Amino acid sequence: MAAAETAGAAAPGGGGCSPAGGGSVPVLFCFSVFARPSSVPHGAGYELLIQKFLSLYGDQIDMHRKFVVQLFAEEWSQYIDLPKGFLVSERCKVRLVPLQIQMTTLGNLTPSSTVFFCCDMQERFRPAIKYFGDIISVGQRLLQGARLLGIPVIVTEQYPKGLGSTVQEIDLTGAKLVLPKTKFSMVLPEVEAALAEIPGVRSIVLFGVETHVCIQQTALELIGRGLEVHIVADATSSRSMMDRMFALERLSRTGIIVTTSEAILLQLVADKEHPKFKEIQNLIKASAPESGLLSKV
Repeated sequence: MAAAETAGAAAPGGGGCSPAGGGSVPVLFCFSVFARPSSVPHGAGYELLIQKFLSLYGDQIDMHRKFVVQLFAEEWSQYIDLPKGFLVSERCKVRLVPLQIQMTTLGNLTPSSTVFFCCDMQERFRPAIKYFGDIISVGQRLLQGARLLGIPVIVTEQYPKGLGSTVQEIDLTGAKLVLPKTKFSMVLPEVEAALAEIPGVRSIVLFGVETHVCIQQTALELIGRGLEVHIVADATSSRSMMDRMFALERLSRTGIIVTTSEAILLQLVADKEHPKFKEIQNLIKASAPESGLLSKV
């Protein structure tokens, strides 16, 4: 890892901690979608924090990138760059943030660093969501591809007591997690814990409903945690095509990749010599013909 950097002088109000005596101090160390509690000696500075990040997340950190350490400042209710000369003296929360994206990997997908997110494909949405039958078909294609390629799948269901379970056409066999929720975003503590169990996660392939609500809020939370997000345009929809269109436009402007199921699956195999290429090819050929949904992107 290139040397992590600090920025700026101490924040107004200190941005740090008041003296709290010797011993160890509890610190929450955050990186990407993960948050792990630990402790450091009282008076620990920048170098010890970096060492702790490496001990907690060494297998997740790209050693060739630059990072900045940030401290959560209660005064501002957000993270600030770690003030120069900062020393830990009371419990606090810090995070490690990449300073730059490696353009050589931007948009690339590999099965070993990818997780599929299937969002709220539930029975009660069937009559309300435009092209719902089509996105069910494409969603099933993606989940079959995930099983063939050994890609973990995380599934959520929005308030299933009232909105029903995932539709029967979608086979959830082998899903790593199927989770009920009331929050619109899929980024729940249980999901973050499941991601923490998967080494080297870099990319999330996201599909389901509704594009402008749960899909949008999930995508924005994920990129805020440093993950690359691919939204499958032919496997996501809303009740209103206007809502869907503006959500996809907004998300693409934030750096989220809007793509298609076929592009995703073929990018994941990457080579006709891949041992699963024929099965993926047959899966694509056997899928339902293209609907009018992509013309609405």
